[in-house]
Amino acid sequence: MNPPSSLLRILLLICVAFFLCMGLAHFSGLKWPVLFVYFDTPYYAYQDKIISFTLITYASLFFAASRHLIVVPYALISIWGTVLGLSAVNLSSALRTVLENQGTLPYWLQTVSFAALAAVLTLLYLREKETAA
Repeated sequence: MNPPSSLLRILLLICVAFFLCMGLAHFSGLKWPVLFVYFDTPYYAYQDKIISFTLITYASLFFAASRHLIVVPYALISIWGTVLGLSAVNLSSALRTVLENQGTLPYWLQTVSFAALAAVLTLLYLREKETAA
């Protein structure tokens, strides 16, 4: 199996570190913006423990993608799915209920950041796939 280019591999490994840090923040209850998307909403420790375990899956998937180009599309599906999921939450009436008239701009900024990351990874992958053909 072919590995990704150096640039794509480095970005995927940065994602691994980020997801592990995010998982640690959720496991520990550290509600820091960026590591905790909905940092100022009610905190349910059991839910955040579950989220922390799912982030191990993300980190593992992105690590595998950093080693094998054939895995990259699956990592891209997962991050684009995250962008869609966060967007749905940001638009939901359930979120508006817990925000008590606060805006959703901080969550949209983080969602857009994930989308930008997903776009960069997608473009690098497509460029790499095109040059390999």
